[in-house]
Amino acid sequence: MATAVWTGTLSFGLVTLPVRLYPATQPKDVRFHLYDREGRRIRYQRVVETGAEPPSDWNQLRPSDTARDEDTAPAREEVEATSAATRGPVETPVAWDDVVRGVETDEGELVTVPREEIERIRPERSRSIDIEDFVELEQIDPVYLDKSYYAIPMTPEATKPYVLFHHAMREAGRIGIGRFVLRTKPHLVAIRPMEKVLAVETMFFGDEVREPADLAPDLDGVEVDQGELDLAVTLIETLKTDWDPDAYADTYREELLGMLAERTPTKRPAEEPAPTGGSAVEELMAALKDSVAAAQRDRTRKKATG
Repeated sequence: MATAVWTGTLSFGLVTLPVRLYPATQPKDVRFHLYDREGRRIRYQRVVETGAEPPSDWNQLRPSDTARDEDTAPAREEVEATSAATRGPVETPVAWDDVVRGVETDEGELVTVPREEIERIRPERSRSIDIEDFVELEQIDPVYLDKSYYAIPMTPEATKPYVLFHHAMREAGRIGIGRFVLRTKPHLVAIRPMEKVLAVETMFFGDEVREPADLAPDLDGVEVDQGELDLAVTLIETLKTDWDPDAYADTYREELLGMLAERTPTKRPAEEPAPTGGSAVEELMAALKDSVAAAQRDRTRKKATG
């Protein structure tokens, strides 16, 4: 059973419909984790790169105190440079509390913002999708559409107004445009009637869509021969058919899954058992006993010195 990513209401005017949003798509990409050749899972750390440290084997690399020939004895700077190039930058782990978010400007300058300030202006999760306008679907280029969700009635009482709203949108030939905050990100959305349910499509804002004229050469001046155009249309008509999503499959994924099914599973090394701690009561008793022993030692020491 799919998990709802949002619960709230669809609102327009004085009408509110309690709904749940479910993802309309289910990506089935094969997701690999990374392991070493012995089957141990590779983990990542937050690190920063700093300049190379002085080589720990400097005493072995530097020339002997008895060497006097400056032409044959390497200079300290040369040895340090060679060792630093060999060792590369030093990676130092960074605690999560020391991490800040930053953005590089076009001029290459770094602007950082503490997490607390981002949290302060971050929008709160929406409880409703407020429909502001109704437009024709044909007016929206698919390039503006991002992710699809199904809006499903939350309660049996909401079913009839939900179906009424669905039929009304189909009859009017319009879709709703609204806004809401999903998790922590504001979204522009299109609410459109499908065959039986309402779909909610998150959309890109206008300034997020590139102008094709900025990328494509000047196409207006290209002349097309009528004979070539007729031949191209004939080819399209030859290949036209009704849309059937089941007619297209991800052959790469199918081959990959078949290859994985044929391989012998790798034997993983036995995991070391985690140290078992006592219960909370046992830990409390141990701490109390240690405290009593420490207090007795302190009292004995004071009597001896008094």
